[in-house]
Amino acid sequence: MADFRHLVSLCLELERTPARLEKLRLVAGFLRALPAEDVATAVLFLTGRAFPPADPRALGIRWLPSADEPTAGPPLSFADVAAAFAAIAETQGQGARQSKERLVGQLLARASQAEREILARVVSGEMRTGVSDGLVLEAIAQVAAAPVGAVRRAALRLGDLSTVAGLGVTGGAAALAAATARPGVPLLPMLAEIAADVDEALAAHRGRSALEFKYDGARIQLHRDGDGVAVWTRRLSDVTRSLPDVVAIARRDLGHAPFILDGEVLALDPAGRPLPFQELMRRFRRVHGVDALVREMPLALYFFDCLMVDGRSLIDEPYERRWEALAGVTGGRHLAERVVVADVEAGRAFFARALEAGHEGVMAKDLESPYEPGGRGKRWLKLKAVETLDCVIVAADRGSGRRRGWLSNYHLAVRDGDAFADVGKTFKGLTDAQFAEMTSRLWGLATADDGYTVRVRPEVVVEVAYNEIQKSPTYRSGLALRFARITKIRDDKGPTQTTTLAELSTLYESQFATKGRAV
Repeated sequence: MADFRHLVSLCLELERTPARLEKLRLVAGFLRALPAEDVATAVLFLTGRAFPPADPRALGIRWLPSADEPTAGPPLSFADVAAAFAAIAETQGQGARQSKERLVGQLLARASQAEREILARVVSGEMRTGVSDGLVLEAIAQVAAAPVGAVRRAALRLGDLSTVAGLGVTGGAAALAAATARPGVPLLPMLAEIAADVDEALAAHRGRSALEFKYDGARIQLHRDGDGVAVWTRRLSDVTRSLPDVVAIARRDLGHAPFILDGEVLALDPAGRPLPFQELMRRFRRVHGVDALVREMPLALYFFDCLMVDGRSLIDEPYERRWEALAGVTGGRHLAERVVVADVEAGRAFFARALEAGHEGVMAKDLESPYEPGGRGKRWLKLKAVETLDCVIVAADRGSGRRRGWLSNYHLAVRDGDAFADVGKTFKGLTDAQFAEMTSRLWGLATADDGYTVRVRPEVVVEVAYNEIQKSPTYRSGLALRFARITKIRDDKGPTQTTTLAELSTLYESQFATKGRAV
């Protein structure tokens, strides 16, 4: 067993090392030197995690470093820290807070001051070493003598770098190449690019495409293995407790387990019409009083892909075969509305039907495409009826990462009499050249700067596309644009020619011609 202090030394050295290649060399050397049984745990801690992403356990503590001197005792090992974290997470019920604090104190008593600092970083999830998951992935590839692509593929299927690291160290390139999806471990969802129309989709898919209703709901991934059922969001958050009705459907209606299904849930009003996305999120956030909300806000469930059936992974199978498997798992129930078209007019008619039913638009899918976890490309395309407004930029935040040096998160507002009312923010839609030009332009209009947000005179008008208008307690306007993105800089318009708050309110109300309204 390796001592935890080795990770502490690595982290301190990484902090002092600015060059990425040198960081990569240090991490790879560290992993090579560890006993095989410690590699997975070390990678978990190095990436700022107490537990793997699919592990539902949480520490449930706020770290309170003690000022006491460490007591004498054997050095902390990786196994010691992992066991302490497990004990803290599993402490529940009456008196749990005091019990957790006692366990924390016992762990800290054996830790040096430097070890306490790194333990606190693991708990907070902020390691501050400049090491990304991507760099760790490359280090694993070096240690396993495997192509980076093979390691990335394994990570997408296993959903956890620590598991990938352990597999690579013990089994090498062959074990990584054989890695496949597992029930109970969520995969990143396959994503789509935007297409302008049905013509573009058919051209991208060689004249034949499967069109599905694009529901204005929330993406879910449903796993079943025996009696075990789990539901994850597109961000891989476990929402099983919040969706007992989905769990019940899995147990009652769906066969061929173990399986993994990809789908969408919508919240419905009493008339069966879809409610706005904002209302649906109440279901996902609720962990207490769930049964009452299930009765108040029933869900509609639509599946559109099958990643595993009878324990066999279908990720590399073509979409057409996965759909056949999905029909078998569901018995033809709970399926997304779908049609295969080879004719533009048929595609347009289906698109119009989706909009009339109150949905966002349609998805167009290449019948021969495999499922690519975390991938985005033209094999899946989304076609939506785009709504736009003319907004004015009233402030901008300083950019970070690759946008460092630019003002790149723009505060958008509509006209409200002689003033302007905020309706959202966006950093999407501009090219790098436009970001640089806009930064220079906004600095020339600056009126205040708190070090993060720069307020500007409301002169720059932009055309903004959005998916939906939502109620907002945050903005003075009382409304917010969902998924706002800039489509055009309107130098031909002045701030007095922007959309008004009254017009925005009318547009908000008009959404309920096809959507339901929460009571």
